[in-house]
Amino acid sequence: MTRSAERHVLQFCHGYDGPFLDCARQYASLFAGKGYRVTTVFLTGAADPEVASACASDEVLFMEYSSRAIRGLKLGAIRDLRKIAASRDFVFCIAHRFKPVYIALLATGLPVIGVHHAYGDYTRRSRKLFAHLFRMRLSLLGVSDAVRDDLRKALPKWPTGRIQTLYNRIDVDGLATTLLPREQAREALGLAQDAWVVGNVGRLHPDKDQATLLRGFAQALPNLPADSQLVILGTGRLEQDLKELAMELGIGHQVMLLGQVPQASRYFKAFDVFALSSDHEPFGMVLLEAMVAGVPLIATACGGAKEVVEGVGILFPLGDGEHLAQGLVHLSRLDAEQRQSCALLMMQRLHDTFSDDAVRKVFWRLPQVTDSLPDM
Repeated sequence: MTRSAERHVLQFCHGYDGPFLDCARQYASLFAGKGYRVTTVFLTGAADPEVASACASDEVLFMEYSSRAIRGLKLGAIRDLRKIAASRDFVFCIAHRFKPVYIALLATGLPVIGVHHAYGDYTRRSRKLFAHLFRMRLSLLGVSDAVRDDLRKALPKWPTGRIQTLYNRIDVDGLATTLLPREQAREALGLAQDAWVVGNVGRLHPDKDQATLLRGFAQALPNLPADSQLVILGTGRLEQDLKELAMELGIGHQVMLLGQVPQASRYFKAFDVFALSSDHEPFGMVLLEAMVAGVPLIATACGGAKEVVEGVGILFPLGDGEHLAQGLVHLSRLDAEQRQSCALLMMQRLHDTFSDDAVRKVFWRLPQVTDSLPDM
């Protein structure tokens, strides 16, 4: 292949499972209309034309490595990425998660912006050392202030300006067009049309702390509308434990565990309230999805969730079922006008802070970007 005269941006992703396909779209869309071609490369996952079309990228390449193949030194992946980088006039690289950051720094001489979606990526001594060795070419972004602060704590000698926040965001208008109306969403999920429904979407995992959600719902139930239900979408190793806890709390008939629901965000209008009880959620994309649907929010006052919900919903202390119950009762008493005001407030927050347009403006002001791209 010959070098292109155009300037390219390399986006290097670990894979496209779960939310990471939309993360690829989010970052590729930052360059729309800026005169740069985006090449998105997936380290793992089979080549898939539907994935390629969803990336908002000018070019999508699949390296098709297995998880096992990228353990250890990752020499094959380094070699393959070096070939890709040599064939195009890349200006810099955006790499999601640590393994792509590691490979990109060893395979190329490009400035690398590492995007981190979880806590603890630089707690290991070996990773701290690696980051220090490449500190002249590496800068870091956290998807929330909570993740940013975790990165800064792990790398205390780094200038704080090299570790900043770029929020996850959502295609507000695009998602809104996919939402099913309330009646259809309830019918599809098997919910009664006249029930008052608390919704939760997430893995059935200790990090999501649905046990507190069950306890809070049980405490609130005597003061909630008749036929109230708690509906949880997702699968995981705690499914049986949560079912048993619901029975112990005497709410087995009011709790529905619906398992994995494809494109779950389409059904959010089925909920009267969306509750997130997670333990230090790095961000909480499901909160943005609920906001697009106009569903009032209640979430734990920690991690990235606090940054999303504060000022537009109710926050309660982590693991505090009593305060969660109080919040649910309060939200159950909102009238139609109050719910509409809440929906408008959430939509304004989305457009101001968590939309593609809002985050694009922040991105182009980051020193990591302005120092890397010519002709700004």
